[in-house]
Amino acid sequence: MYANKKYLRIAWMLVLPALLIRILTTIYPIFETFRISFYDIKLLRGINQFVGFQNYVDIFQDPKLVQSVSFTTIFVIGSMIGHILLGVILALILNMKFGGQRILRTIVLLPWALPMVVVAIASKWAFNNDYGLINDFIRWFNPSFQMDWLINTTTARISVIAVDLWKDIPFFAILVLASLQFISSEMYEAAKVDGAGAIRSFFSITLPLISKNILVLSIFFTMWRMTSFDVVYAMTGGGPGNSTDLIAYRITTEAFTNLNIGYSAAIAVVLFFVMALLSAVSLYAAKKANY
Repeated sequence: MYANKKYLRIAWMLVLPALLIRILTTIYPIFETFRISFYDIKLLRGINQFVGFQNYVDIFQDPKLVQSVSFTTIFVIGSMIGHILLGVILALILNMKFGGQRILRTIVLLPWALPMVVVAIASKWAFNNDYGLINDFIRWFNPSFQMDWLINTTTARISVIAVDLWKDIPFFAILVLASLQFISSEMYEAAKVDGAGAIRSFFSITLPLISKNILVLSIFFTMWRMTSFDVVYAMTGGGPGNSTDLIAYRITTEAFTNLNIGYSAAIAVVLFFVMALLSAVSLYAAKKANY
């Protein structure tokens, strides 16, 4: 009994430094964000006063935030549809048997290994009308083509979503590929004997067996998309106008550009609760799918 208590004490001593770091870097900032969301804090004017729920009321009266919510919804839905469709297709290609398979898998992962800020800055140049790589490629087929992608609202939004897909689809595909590796080849051979083609085998064998994994991946990737910041920060700066503002970028702008600390904290708190609710619903759905 004494030895067990001794080992337990040693275990707590070893865990305590990591626990304190977690409290200081995660739990304390969360509680502090909740606290200051009830204050009107404007650093430039020296204002720091309790205003109750006024910051939360202002959220529903802010047209810029409404636009941020609108694009964030489009961004998350568009990105996740692309991740699931293109990610599964890429995973199926990588699962095929052919020469150079390992090299291709390594090359495919390179975009994911690059920092998003680097990718976004490079993309900003690539989408330039005069000397961008994208337009140069299109002009091979249509020499008169002109398109300033990041100035038009619609094309800027499409560009942001496309860059996000290019960056993270390889990672999504590799994770789906891991689940494909566990499907026995004997199942496909039996289906082939029964006369099932590639498409029938995919919908009858592959998709049912990897659907749970796709669902779980979609939950986490959706949460990551909702807090995306760096792609907009480095690529469009929220422009043109505020058309590519994501919620996380709007929070940062309010806090560090407008120095409206209390209001930015209120937006962060609302986003926290929305993500918590979506996570609970998604995890419940994933749990149900396992039965």
